[in-house]
Amino acid sequence: MEEASTIDIKSINEKIEKESAFVDLLTLEMNKVIVGQKHMVERLLIGLLGQGHILLEGVPGLAKTLAINTLSKAIDASFSRIQFTPDLLPADVVGTLIYNIKENDFSIKKGPIFANFVLADEINRAPAKVQSALLEAMQEKQVTIGDETFVLDKPFLVMATQNPVEQEGTYPLPEAQVDRFMLKTVIDYPKLDEEQLIVRANLKGAYEKVNPVVSTAQILSAQEAVREVYMDEKIEKYILDIVFATRYPEKYKLPSLKPLISFGASPRGSINLATAAKCYAFIKRRGYVIPEDVRAVVHDVLRHRIGITYEAEAENVTSEDIINKIVNEIEVP
Repeated sequence: MEEASTIDIKSINEKIEKESAFVDLLTLEMNKVIVGQKHMVERLLIGLLGQGHILLEGVPGLAKTLAINTLSKAIDASFSRIQFTPDLLPADVVGTLIYNIKENDFSIKKGPIFANFVLADEINRAPAKVQSALLEAMQEKQVTIGDETFVLDKPFLVMATQNPVEQEGTYPLPEAQVDRFMLKTVIDYPKLDEEQLIVRANLKGAYEKVNPVVSTAQILSAQEAVREVYMDEKIEKYILDIVFATRYPEKYKLPSLKPLISFGASPRGSINLATAAKCYAFIKRRGYVIPEDVRAVVHDVLRHRIGITYEAEAENVTSEDIINKIVNEIEVP
């Protein structure tokens, strides 16, 4: 039995190594335009392979828009950008019915949501009605216009950005919507030498041309291959321990966290943590998940899924600090 399982892992490993060959090509192509920001590029790939969506938070000017635009060019896929504003209507996102005088009938005009990659820029500037229209597209991968329902093309990835600095005229995202994002990635400033390269490239005024190096068919095949990445029962238990510790910290020798957490991660947190760990192993061209994969993605998957109390805010404790304490306490398999 032992021998059979090792052979199995070996064949999975070989398959994943073959399937993930395009990852290097894609990263190289993106690095032509995106300087540094390795973490963001990796997270975009995890979201894409895990069929999830990404919420990017960072001050303006950190190449958030440029990153997803470059990704869609490197993959032969359609891209659209929606700039969210307080006067945006659901029809501006999903599309609407237009009366056609010649034919005396209504025809459907599809909105910008009908693309493989959708950039929802400054998502927290739009009111609740628009958020709910986007929610159906993100969760069900379909859109309803009038009485017709359209299934969205695959792959479908929403990358939303929000600016943490300016809070005037913004609508905080409802918990239900934030939970729909597989990852929330916080982006920091580039390093000094990286910024020097950014300045040089901009002063030259000529960006390198990004060529399509991967087809959407390859991406869809990779999404299927990710499911085959082997995850041991011990790793599953490790993931569940981390998530359950956000709900019942006192059971995991962390009673000090109890008054700081208003609600823990939902089962979506467990599913996404397992999926993201598999995607991370895939990007690293490995056919099995190790605890380091879980630790590499845990912050991005859980930071927006843990509610913090007023007490935590008063003590300047963030969800990041809570995740750090949990990850340091829980035994690694």
